[in-house]
Amino acid sequence: MKRAKFPNFDPAAFRGALSQFATGVTVITTRAASGQLIGITASSFNSVSLNPPLVLWSLATKSASMPVFQANSHYVVNVLAASQIDLCKRFATVKGDRFAGVSHAAGDTGMPVLDGALAWFECHNRSRYQEGDHVIFVGEVERCGVHEDAASIAPLVFHSGAFHTLRSVE
Repeated sequence: MKRAKFPNFDPAAFRGALSQFATGVTVITTRAASGQLIGITASSFNSVSLNPPLVLWSLATKSASMPVFQANSHYVVNVLAASQIDLCKRFATVKGDRFAGVSHAAGDTGMPVLDGALAWFECHNRSRYQEGDHVIFVGEVERCGVHEDAASIAPLVFHSGAFHTLRSVE
């Protein structure tokens, strides 16, 4: 079946409209079969279901990390605090070993949980769906946790092309 084209569709306007939706920032981590630790910054994280406990995130099909995430049975979604903006940038841009000097511990599945993360979700790689230029990963949460001081820690938020934190409006 051939899809209809939208000749007046403006990709720049689409991107601009999407940027108005504020999102939390995560680093998704896993371990390659070789033992190498892999991590990428993602703001595409979202909850799906409480029963069973499911979350989703997406990754560009052209990502160098795609083969590892496609093949692995587990990964960790690390929700970043505002104080972790350097980690966010590191896992988004650094070439080579992104984990060099990064404090972390192995979760129950052996996948890396970043120290200081506001929250984390250890996930079984339940399903994957290729849509457009991304693959949507649905993870079944096997374990999760929250930083002991979470109530007093500001989250890292991405909005309108820049990083922010939150203030209560009530």
